[in-house]
Amino acid sequence: MINSPYERYRQSSVQTSNPAQLVVMLYDGAIRFVNTAMNGLKERKYETVNTNLGKAQTIISELMSTLNFAYPISKELFSLYEYINHLLIQSNIKKQEEPAVEALGYLSELRETWLEASKAYAAAGGISAGVSHG
Repeated sequence: MINSPYERYRQSSVQTSNPAQLVVMLYDGAIRFVNTAMNGLKERKYETVNTNLGKAQTIISELMSTLNFAYPISKELFSLYEYINHLLIQSNIKKQEEPAVEALGYLSELRETWLEASKAYAAAGGISAGVSHG
């Protein structure tokens, strides 16, 4: 049972969001975790770095597993997600900020793209055609 008002709000947001909005939420989470990890790198808090890069990788894995390969773009997205995952792993292993910064750039661009898709979805009246992830 969810007791926290914040948790109830989050659950309600997820349950009432369209598919594109859900993808945006995943990107938001990944971006937040990468930013937290980068702050941990600056402060030499390596447990924080490892935990948050791991959470970002989990989100990337989820994005990879939900791709719909009926759409040609899915293959390119899968490759990009693999590369982002590689960057996060490199940042974690080497304790370097540069790979995380590059991954953050890709995640931010993808988030903006899906935000636009979400707006288009809403403008089209929520018709599900063409809004599948990938």
